[in-house]
Amino acid sequence: MATAKEEILTRIRNAHQLSHSPTSVEPIREYRTESPLDRDELRDMLVDRLVDYKATVKKVSSAELPEAIASVLQEHNAHEVRYAQGLDSDLFSLFDGTALPDGVTVDPRTLNDVDAVVTSSVVTSAQTGTICLQSEAGAGKCGRRALSLVPDRHLCIVHMDSVVYGVPEMFAKLSPELPTTLISGPSATSDIELVRVEGVHGPRDLIVFVVD
Repeated sequence: MATAKEEILTRIRNAHQLSHSPTSVEPIREYRTESPLDRDELRDMLVDRLVDYKATVKKVSSAELPEAIASVLQEHNAHEVRYAQGLDSDLFSLFDGTALPDGVTVDPRTLNDVDAVVTSSVVTSAQTGTICLQSEAGAGKCGRRALSLVPDRHLCIVHMDSVVYGVPEMFAKLSPELPTTLISGPSATSDIELVRVEGVHGPRDLIVFVVD
C-alpha cells in the first residue's frame, strides 16, 4: 500500500500542469489601512453594530465610568464581581458589592458563580462591531480567556482611542503571540432549527462601555 501510494503521489507531483507551478505566491495585501470616517462617525457605527448584535451599550466619559459600572451592576442585582487584574480598582469605588481581581491562581470553575466580570479591550472594529481581547501574563487589562468566556454576564470597556474602522486595521494592532478572543455581541447560536439560543459558549449578556 505504501509503495502504491508513493507512486500515485509521485505521478501527481510530476504532472505537466503542476510541474510549472510557482513554488510560492506573494499574497496581495492592498488592504484599507486608514479609516474613511471621523471619530464621531466611528463611534456611531460601532454603537449601531453592537446594538444590532443585541449588546447593551453605554456611552460614557472616563470620569463617568465608575458610576456607570456601579449602576449597571446594581441594575442586574450583582453582588460578586471579578475583574481583570490590570484594571484600576477605583473603577469599583461606587459599587456596594464585592469586586475582586481575577488571576491564574483562581480556579476558573468558580467564575461560573460570580454575578458579572469586567474587562477592558485591546482594539475594536467599528465596521464589524468586533471587540478584541488578548490574554497577557501578569496584570493584563483583558484578563485570561476564561474570565470572558465562563461567566454569564460580561462588562467590557472599549476606549474610543482603540477603535478602528476595518478588520485589517484591527488585526494590525493585535499581537500574534498572545491568545485572542474576538467578541461580536453576546454568545449565541442558531444551529438547531434556526432558533436563536443565547449563552451557549460564552456570556449571555454583553454590556459595552464606549468611553470617550
